[in-house]
Amino acid sequence: MIPEGTRYFLPPEARLRRELLERLARLLYSWGYEPVELPALEFYNPQHTLSDLAFKLVDKSGEVLMLRTEFTTAVSELIKGQRLEGPVRVQYAGPLWFRERDVELGRSREFTQVGAELIGVSSPQADAEILELAWETLQLLGFGGAQLEVGLPALVRDLLEATGLDEKPKEALRQAIQRKNSPELEELLAGYGVHPSLQSALLTLPDLYGGREVLAEARKLPLSSRAQADLDWLETILALLPEVPLLLDLGRARRLGFYTGINFQAYTPDFGLPLLGGGRYDGALLPYAAGFAVGLERVMEALRLPLSEVAPEVLALDRVMAARLRAEGKRVELAWTNNLQDLLEYARSRGIGWLAREGRLEEIH
Repeated sequence: MIPEGTRYFLPPEARLRRELLERLARLLYSWGYEPVELPALEFYNPQHTLSDLAFKLVDKSGEVLMLRTEFTTAVSELIKGQRLEGPVRVQYAGPLWFRERDVELGRSREFTQVGAELIGVSSPQADAEILELAWETLQLLGFGGAQLEVGLPALVRDLLEATGLDEKPKEALRQAIQRKNSPELEELLAGYGVHPSLQSALLTLPDLYGGREVLAEARKLPLSSRAQADLDWLETILALLPEVPLLLDLGRARRLGFYTGINFQAYTPDFGLPLLGGGRYDGALLPYAAGFAVGLERVMEALRLPLSEVAPEVLALDRVMAARLRAEGKRVELAWTNNLQDLLEYARSRGIGWLAREGRLEEIH
């Protein structure tokens, strides 16, 4: 028995998990992202975004600690502690833990993330790099048909602030916009007495979804100069990525208090949960930062790959020869007995094709 929300990974699946992690690490490294390793234990902070979901522990001195729930905060603490100046590119990978299962996000209580952060710079070029790298990640994982949806939370935030409403009604409007529930949004706007011109603009947001033509529709809205500048920024990003098939979702209203620039998620047509997500979060944890993270378990579920154990190529009675074959790149198991009949039966059952003994390789029929 193991705790609910955790699981074992048997050899075929465990091997694939490790292969995916290694492939992702190589890709990120090829883009200049150096690996960092972060402690699983952190000081408990009730102000942490996910503190309610964290496992809390008390050490011998009475200090309250928690198990890591996300990586971005830990990366920011690392950067601040080392006083590193940008641009700094880092990658991370490892397990995260929730005190309870997050059914909405499709997560167990223990899950693995891989991510990349570009820190210390803020520009359309930096955002374009993050988006292109996210797209390359999807291609590496085999999601050629995935859709990378890019939002601009500042646009939604700007219009919500223009209503002059208190935080509670603004939050209700935000949730309706994020769910693209236009009837609910219309009812809320009328109930709150929002000015008709703003009502019209806010009702437009859920429909601002599609290709690059969506930018022109957004520019027709009664936006502040700041929001117009954000649209200019997004337009520059798009011009830098003509070959990346981006979808715009300017009605995205997710984590408005965290993301200060672009925010994006990737979906594949036959899987309902995002495969990766990220964005720019200047000032939230660091002066300038952007990045994204991939959920390993979610990726494997979406891939739906047939899992089968790969048999070693050779079963060896000759230990010296086994070492030489391994040095040549072959996968070799050592024999556990001198009984040739038992070894041959075992090799056939496993699909092992060769027997190494007395300095020679013999094919197993």
